[in-house]
Amino acid sequence: MPMKRITAWRSRKGIPAVATVVTLTAGCLLTGAADPAGKAASCPTAPPDSFWHAPVDSLPVHPKSGQYVASIGAAEPLHPDFGSGLAEGRPFGIPVTVSDTTLPESQVSLDYAEESDTSGYRIPPDARIENGPASDGDRHVVVWDKALCKSYELFDAKRQGGNAWHAGSGAVFDLRSNALRPDGWTSADAAGLAILPGLARYDEAADGRIDHAIRITVPRSDRSYLWPARHQAGAAADGSLPPMGLRLRLKSSVDTSQLAPQAKAVADALKKYGAIVADNGSAWYITGEESPGWDNAQLDGLKDFKGSDFEAVDASGLQQSPDSGAVAPQ
Repeated sequence: MPMKRITAWRSRKGIPAVATVVTLTAGCLLTGAADPAGKAASCPTAPPDSFWHAPVDSLPVHPKSGQYVASIGAAEPLHPDFGSGLAEGRPFGIPVTVSDTTLPESQVSLDYAEESDTSGYRIPPDARIENGPASDGDRHVVVWDKALCKSYELFDAKRQGGNAWHAGSGAVFDLRSNALRPDGWTSADAAGLAILPGLARYDEAADGRIDHAIRITVPRSDRSYLWPARHQAGAAADGSLPPMGLRLRLKSSVDTSQLAPQAKAVADALKKYGAIVADNGSAWYITGEESPGWDNAQLDGLKDFKGSDFEAVDASGLQQSPDSGAVAPQ
């Protein structure tokens, strides 16, 4: 799936079918692999009542939907920023390193420590970095710790040797909790949200159903954020620009019936659960895991959709508490 990738950028306040198991370090696997112990079921990427799993297909259209779509780019194509193999000589998508054994705590130094979790990370020494170890992009590291049911996420991560890492920012998420980050704090993503729950994963698509919203980037965002986001990285105070946390969905009128299975699973998720604006970057770039299981030719079918096939959603009715990601009973 050849493409020209535009590296995501951000401004910080005050301051991103295989069934074989591939071994990394003790107890660590790559996603897309077999899970004979069923730990994905016992440690989901978000609680069942999380905003990630909330359907938005029947929610009202946001009154600024037209402005938001126009500012992102109504004529710009949807782009799956993930797949298998290499694009421009490097892997693409955000790799997820899965750990099913409790590892020693890692030492992580951070550029934006005042808005990051400064301890609690257990990162395998050979955890994979987005676009490969030589990448000059966002260099996200995402570790799905199924033993402790946590996600360890770093932005601009660089291994320092041994058990030490350096990163721009980072966060530790309890995957069984709906607690949001402190108001105003970033994470490894500009919106202050977890990355792992918003990735389109190969194992989900292979099963024919992705049951959550998907992470998406926009070229420019407003200097504001909506629940459940906790942080903004706006280019300007401009109400026509999308705020962090905005929910977008593929219109119900869009025909997805002719898509190949993997692309259809993604498109159907965009209709039912939508996409959440999580960072600044290329227009309509949705994020998934890097996995050898993806069929790039199938995913290319998503590029036939464009910005005008989407609409912004008023998801304010889902909020139960400003500091919780749990949705209100519907």
